[in-house]
Amino acid sequence: MARMPPVPVTALPRVEDRMSFLYLEHCVVHREDGALTARNDQGTVRVPAASLVAVFLGPGTSVSHQAICLLGECGTTAVWVGERGVRYYAHGRSLATSTRLLVEQAARVSSPQKRLGVAREMYCMRFHGEDVDGLTMQQLRGREGARVREVYRENSRRTGVPWTRRDYRPDSFEDSDPINQALSAAHAALYGIVHGVIVALGCSPGLGFVHTGHERSFVYDVADLYKADTTIPIAFDVVAEGMADLAGTTRRRVRDRVFDLRVIERSVKDIHQLLKVDESDDLSVNVVSLWDYQRRAVAGGANYAEEAGAW
Repeated sequence: MARMPPVPVTALPRVEDRMSFLYLEHCVVHREDGALTARNDQGTVRVPAASLVAVFLGPGTSVSHQAICLLGECGTTAVWVGERGVRYYAHGRSLATSTRLLVEQAARVSSPQKRLGVAREMYCMRFHGEDVDGLTMQQLRGREGARVREVYRENSRRTGVPWTRRDYRPDSFEDSDPINQALSAAHAALYGIVHGVIVALGCSPGLGFVHTGHERSFVYDVADLYKADTTIPIAFDVVAEGMADLAGTTRRRVRDRVFDLRVIERSVKDIHQLLKVDESDDLSVNVVSLWDYQRRAVAGGANYAEEAGAW
């Protein structure tokens, strides 16, 4: 099959300039030149793949090899989703050819003091106006739990939707009450968007600072920064309005809120801030260096046989 050559990473749209996500279900997903196509008995829709952070493939989708190749070439994350939340299988290549952010992320995760510093900064991003200097992780968790509990209670009072506790049942989505179903659908959409941003920047989804031990720990860290403004109020609103298509309505409203609040741009800036990497740094420089214990890095593509002590 004849194919267009892949677009260079430097020519692709930056992740902060992209739209959030496209959700597809009960259709055949393929590729025509540089466009992603979705076909069902109602017709065919063409979508510029490079304009998206992520494509969510829901129940009843059949996706071709060429479509996945296109997503990979565009650095667009492919996420398989269903009623039980996000099931992650693949992602496109990073839009950053430098590992600067990844190295900083690993260094800060590996240092208990630096990791605690990032956790404190995350808390300040979520809850403004509090002094967290000197607080331990246990104290941060206690404060965070109290503040989040109040966010749920406030939205319950605002909408009149009864609230007891978060009851996420990954093995039986339908057994949860409507508000927990709406929260699960909303959070899953936000996780997919944040996952796409993280891998596009070249960071590791698994190296979290507050969450740990899971392949999406950093995804949960970053997504938590925006839930109080996005997914939680949306879920309560949808349930209060008695919408029939609970999951679908929730996803669409998350998409709109992410656009209105510029969550993708905010997440890019917040990740740079947390990892102390200047956004103006060029992370698309495609240079392969060699690690050196004393000089940190030396130029690659050179023969060092003449260096003292090489033999």
